[in-house]
Amino acid sequence: MSTGSGADSAPAPKSTHDLTTSDRATSQSPASESPVSQSPVSQGPASESTTPEITTRDSCPGDSGISDGEIPDGEIPDGTAVERTTGGGTFSSLKIRNYRLFATGAVVSNIGTWMSRITQDWLVLSLTGSSAAVGITTALQFLPMLLFGLYGGVIADRYPKRQLLLFTQSAMGLCGLSLAVLTLSGHVQVWHVYLIAFLLGMVTVVDNPSRQSFVSEMVGPGQLRNAVSLNSANFQSARLIGPAVAGVLITTVGSGWAFMLNGLSFIAPLVGLLLMRQHELHKSVRVPRGKGQLREGLRYVRGHPELIWPIVLIGFIGTFGFNFPIWLTAYAHEVYDGGAGLYAFFNILMAAGSLAGALLAARRSSSRLRLLVLAAMAFGVLEIVVSFSPWVWLFSLLLLPIGMLGLTTNISANTSVQMASDPEMRGRVMSLYMMVFVGGTPIGGPLLGWVTDTYGARVGFATGGVVSLLAAATVGLILTRVAGVRLKVDLRGGRPHVAFVPKKEQLATAA
Repeated sequence: MSTGSGADSAPAPKSTHDLTTSDRATSQSPASESPVSQSPVSQGPASESTTPEITTRDSCPGDSGISDGEIPDGEIPDGTAVERTTGGGTFSSLKIRNYRLFATGAVVSNIGTWMSRITQDWLVLSLTGSSAAVGITTALQFLPMLLFGLYGGVIADRYPKRQLLLFTQSAMGLCGLSLAVLTLSGHVQVWHVYLIAFLLGMVTVVDNPSRQSFVSEMVGPGQLRNAVSLNSANFQSARLIGPAVAGVLITTVGSGWAFMLNGLSFIAPLVGLLLMRQHELHKSVRVPRGKGQLREGLRYVRGHPELIWPIVLIGFIGTFGFNFPIWLTAYAHEVYDGGAGLYAFFNILMAAGSLAGALLAARRSSSRLRLLVLAAMAFGVLEIVVSFSPWVWLFSLLLLPIGMLGLTTNISANTSVQMASDPEMRGRVMSLYMMVFVGGTPIGGPLLGWVTDTYGARVGFATGGVVSLLAAATVGLILTRVAGVRLKVDLRGGRPHVAFVPKKEQLATAA
């Protein structure tokens, strides 16, 4: 979210040259949620704009009009660029006590979660010998998000998010402990894993939008972008530790103890939530019970291109490009003849790249859709390249930039969508975001698992990359058309210059 000028300002007239949108939920005191310098694309939840047009940034001190000619680098083809300057450096949001408690508890539970993920995938592969079974497990875990994800957003907008998180985190811990008991007792079967994965997914339906939107209540609009990036860095830091610990536990004492530690790890976020100072939380906009709230959220997103197209893109990436449990288990087990240790090593490398991407994102002061599109395209290209690597060392090395680009894509989409949403709609918007991002897994997981089993791991991995690349290129072209710009390449002066310019300027030059 971005800060306005400090007072409500009238919207600037629409122009094809200034196609940047500011955050709808601008800097405000905890006691007030009224937007400052609000973009005209939305004036509240009642707005139901159906014109797919990118609106202008509101006038504020320091804005300068752009005359006919080239658009400054970084403005287009985003269609929108959500801007916010956050001071204080990479870890600035950690200065806030409530967020510091949240992040500390999260890193502990995230380590347990990654331990459980690696152990669960390997357990299913050991029980069945099938990559498709791994895909089914992943699909069952995310199927509830596909079916009920939007209802989770309505719940997150309606009830206190801290109380919801106390319930969901407790339920997740119980799921981990149940799987631990089954495994340690020697009675675990693959249907047990399927069932617990589905139950965990049901809890996640409420946990995801509540947790995503609770960040803004802890840190306020000024630090939202930094906090979202640090959340991802937190998750990826745990990803460096969790797989390594899981690999050691699987090979020494067995899978059950990894599940046990995961269940106990949820004590940490519960303690953090209980220790928070509630009077320091930024006041949230709670939506009272009413009819049509689900449809209202869908209409809201549909009427704003700066929301709908990042969500569409992240849906394709999440459904087809992020099936790493399927591919990395297959590469470790079949292509390179390794074991659980090699699979854990692959995940550590992915995590290292993802952590680098998250920390770089925390340093950036704005979220631009151009970065989202370019990162997604590069992500797809690298997946295609790495899929045909003949050497394990090259495959491992390329996992680093794949992790970095994948995380850059995710953070860019997440922050752009959050910062462009009105506070009273954010729970529903983020539930739709999470629904398409992880809810597509029940489709992509089994499908890519079948492709991997039938045609081999290399073809399966490459298929995910091809779909991601095509989706990013298509969304990029759509955003360019919505923004009303064309690509201009100037070869004069011996050095090529590439820029996006308004269509009328391009046509006048051609004439």
